[in-house]
Amino acid sequence: MTGGSTTGVLIVPLRPEHADEVLRIYQMGIDEGDATFETEAPDWAEFDSAKLPEHRFAAVDAADGTVLGWIAATRVSPRRAYAGVVEHSVYVHPGARGRGVASALLTTFLESTEAAGVWTVQSGVFPENTASLALHRRAGFRVIGTRERVGRHRGRWRDVVLLERRSPVVG
Repeated sequence: MTGGSTTGVLIVPLRPEHADEVLRIYQMGIDEGDATFETEAPDWAEFDSAKLPEHRFAAVDAADGTVLGWIAATRVSPRRAYAGVVEHSVYVHPGARGRGVASALLTTFLESTEAAGVWTVQSGVFPENTASLALHRRAGFRVIGTRERVGRHRGRWRDVVLLERRSPVVG
């Protein structure tokens, strides 16, 4: 769907010129409290070096080019046995939710990973993040377990629901 449009949204490769808006959206997700254990968005150099360049996309408003959301992945391990396994994150600006932005990003991302031979995409989601859990369920992810009290976040222990999607075409 790269370059495609959903409700006035274009999905494009995430580029350095998107950095400020991407990091601002990331920080908004952090500030809401149910997206990540992180407490502060990294700077662009750290973000850029951690994310796989071939599997990161931005959703932009077709009218003005404003970044509405992003998706990106990291390798789960440098070992060859895990070459086809990635972990992803997807964030949408609070004002752009309900427009199909996350679904469009995830669809494009999964097309990209499958074309590259990735056989498993995984993610960890706080159980309170019901919108993310529903998004992933609709995209074919399944719950493989829950890591209970895996880390402290804002003074309390948090669980993380582990999700994965096995490619129906790779493997």
